[in-house]
Amino acid sequence: MLEDAFLDQARSNRALGSPFTARVLTLTAARLAPGNPVVDRMRGWQGDIGNRGASLPLRFLGGLHALVLTGDCPELAACYPPNPRPDDATLAAAIETAMARHPETLMRWLDLPPQTNEVRRAAVMIAAAHWLASRFGLSRFVASELGASAGLNLMWDRFRLDLACGIFGPRTSGVRLDPEWRGPCLSEAEIEVIDRRGVDIAPLDPHDPGDALRLTSYLWPDQPWRIERTRAAIEIAEAPVDRSDAGSWLTRRLATAQPGAIHLVSHTVAWQYFSDDTCNTCLDAFEEAGRRATRDAPLARLSMEGDARKGEGAPIELTVWPGGRTHKLGRVDFHGRWVDWKPPADPHRNTLHKPMATRTTT
Repeated sequence: MLEDAFLDQARSNRALGSPFTARVLTLTAARLAPGNPVVDRMRGWQGDIGNRGASLPLRFLGGLHALVLTGDCPELAACYPPNPRPDDATLAAAIETAMARHPETLMRWLDLPPQTNEVRRAAVMIAAAHWLASRFGLSRFVASELGASAGLNLMWDRFRLDLACGIFGPRTSGVRLDPEWRGPCLSEAEIEVIDRRGVDIAPLDPHDPGDALRLTSYLWPDQPWRIERTRAAIEIAEAPVDRSDAGSWLTRRLATAQPGAIHLVSHTVAWQYFSDDTCNTCLDAFEEAGRRATRDAPLARLSMEGDARKGEGAPIELTVWPGGRTHKLGRVDFHGRWVDWKPPADPHRNTLHKPMATRTTT
């Protein structure tokens, strides 16, 4: 039910520290009567419309924010941060105005899934890279990302990770990550990314004004630091992102190893959106490339995907070849606000033998 999807997303947003967007979603849930073209389209949507499927509430929320960022709906902009908090009646009226006067914009935002490129997730990529560098004694990396959107997080080696125990990455970086860090500090390592590339079914160009608007529109207006951090990441973005199915792309990407370099393939809150065929093709590509991996040219798959433990962030899992064993490295907040880092005490000792993901069948 559409109303239930909006209310469920409101609960998630509130838990993720965005009370304003939770209010917007809750007020919208009570105003989804048929008759408006935007509402009618959402009501006629086929398949899962919640946050494990099409994420219609987040698409709609992004469309509203786009109207604010462009100034196209001044009534709505007046209700959004940093303006004073409006009462529910005023905010609800502004939402109704946006739906009545700007259905074309909202429909365009319904066309594509949210692509936030949440930059703070890169803290996990940095941590995994340091763990791998320590394990293999290698400093050079090939970086790949599945579901890379605009490729901002492929620049992880150029971000500054500030922890109480030390600073990792370039101190002069304009992109500063400062998650609440729980657990041991990272191993010191020199990191050099010699090749970076991503794939997305609908990639965004961070230097295109329209695509940059789409990226920032999915960030929540009562969390301006996320918008500032994303804009800083856009300034240094230069990783190419190919428009392709992730499965076929990964097969090609892993076909050639780079001796003396670790190939780190990441996916963060992306796997759930892949088709069964795509997931299985990716698994085949990992297995085939894993058989060819050596200690001089290792392969690693970093996963940050949701599981059954709702409200507790996502597990951090790293499968390493040669060997193909999966290490549980802790958990992370979906927006990277905190990292509960729990790597194996001895990086040369593999303690987990189950595969990270199983095959799916239709």
